Amino acid sequence: MRPVTERAGGESPFTAFGLAERPGSDAFWAAVRAPATVAADGGWRALFLWRGSEGVLDFESWSPPVPLRRWADTDCWYAEVRMPSRLRVTYRFLVEGAAHADPFNPVGAGADRSIAATPDAPAQPHWPALGPDDVPPLPRTRIRWSSDRLGGRRTVRVHPAGGGGPLVLLLDGDDWLYLHPAVTAFDAAVAAGELPPVTLVFLPAKDREAEFGCRPELWEAVRDELLPLVADAGVAAVPERLVVAGQSLGGLSALYAALEFPGLVSGIACQSGSFWWSPGAGGLPDPLAGPVGGVLAERLRAGAGLSGLRCAFDVGEHETAMLPHCEVVEALTERAGATVRVSRSASDHDRAGWRHALLRDVAWALG
Repeated sequence: MRPVTERAGGESPFTAFGLAERPGSDAFWAAVRAPATVAADGGWRALFLWRGSEGVLDFESWSPPVPLRRWADTDCWYAEVRMPSRLRVTYRFLVEGAAHADPFNPVGAGADRSIAATPDAPAQPHWPALGPDDVPPLPRTRIRWSSDRLGGRRTVRVHPAGGGGPLVLLLDGDDWLYLHPAVTAFDAAVAAGELPPVTLVFLPAKDREAEFGCRPELWEAVRDELLPLVADAGVAAVPERLVVAGQSLGGLSALYAALEFPGLVSGIACQSGSFWWSPGAGGLPDPLAGPVGGVLAERLRAGAGLSGLRCAFDVGEHETAMLPHCEVVEALTERAGATVRVSRSASDHDRAGWRHALLRDVAWALG
């Protein structure tokens, strides 16, 4: 598809966003702060700008890719995107086969992603604004884990926030190390008195679908192999209390662990749990079109007991296809005897929208 090129003449479309300078000029680029937004039809119009050559604006969730348009014979490429109220999204530019963060947006997620939020999206305290060149801090304690049950090797990092306390296992741990600086955020939340001291265990996934499906191998390996390694690592921890935090398939796995390993898990924090999951559902054209609540709803209806467990559930308010699956599992979990907290975040299926819920819900799950 050929790119669309706008002809110069008359007022540019950027004036409405506060950019009155001639598009493509040095003064124009010096004034750009992206994305810029204006109110429109109960939501927002957002302007994304790229200086260079043809490309695509690519969102992690919520929207399909948006081709960039070129303004006249300049190096100014742009996209106007309609966004609903209360939305936070991760995005990037795809140009000549490479992914790039937005150079005009100071809020990043790793080296090649940026985060956009509508003006009415709630704040996310404690999460610093890191640009693509900033390096988040890494925990000093590093465990080389060679698992007999799971196979292969992986590096697990451990961080005693506030000096250490109950164990908090963060699934998809590398995302929370390298894309979203959870070490900094948890330290800040503990310092502010919004979270008790905890010992964070960042568990990376090697094969998410295999490990986070409803199978016992991961949690047998965590119980029998990983936690003894953490205990031997010399960090302050309270291993008798374990909160598991997971997102998407990780949220599914967290609830599965609570159901099948009740002596291991004392609380869970699930963001956008993939509760549509049943064996083989991931290979279907629409995985979410199967039985509502998937295999865990079946397990809960069969009479599972969750007395004493604290379960915090959160899902993005824009995840319309996910909501029925989450709602039935939330209700069944409470019926099974767990203490349940339910909330909705200003996001779609996007880690940028889960960040505040992660801190808040871990604190609640710890009681």
